[in-house]
Amino acid sequence: MTENNKQVQTTDSKAKVNYDTAIFAGGCFWCMVEPFDTVDGVEKVVSGYTGGHVANPTYEQVCSGTTGHTEAVEITFDPAKISYDQLLNYYWQVTDPTDAMGQFQDRGDNYRPVIFYNSPAQKEAAEKSKQRLQASGKFDKPIVTKIEPAKPFYPAEEYHQDFYKKDPLRYAMEEAGGRAKFIKEHWD
Repeated sequence: MTENNKQVQTTDSKAKVNYDTAIFAGGCFWCMVEPFDTVDGVEKVVSGYTGGHVANPTYEQVCSGTTGHTEAVEITFDPAKISYDQLLNYYWQVTDPTDAMGQFQDRGDNYRPVIFYNSPAQKEAAEKSKQRLQASGKFDKPIVTKIEPAKPFYPAEEYHQDFYKKDPLRYAMEEAGGRAKFIKEHWD
């Protein structure tokens, strides 16, 4: 479990960096890692589970739909290099914010789109970002992505971490389930 509401301090040879975290759910967590993993200012992206009522759930438990968890990613970032608002913009561009019942071929509560906020400032930023997207007219349907307080985040099993690097063929099959086409149609 990680602490969502505390900044991580690290020391390198030059200066201390105060990292912050963002937690986003947008369908299968495998497909949420790569878009953030290469962003300048993002230190790491961890696949995991949050929002449920069982401590340290397994993938099988979460997939059974009995734990209340949502697959999500916890993004550790340097706010001096990338802002939370910028991460929100990336988030909107890799999810379908009009589908509350899952994302693309992944259906069910454990795949629902959610922005989990770690502070009042993150909550306010997420709400404003959602309002801007709705007002933009980019989508014909309402923006239904939830904005909820962060709960304990449990990293997924190791074989889920950086899945796009470990099993690129299977990852490509997941991406072919509608996400890439949706992104191209709405954002390119």
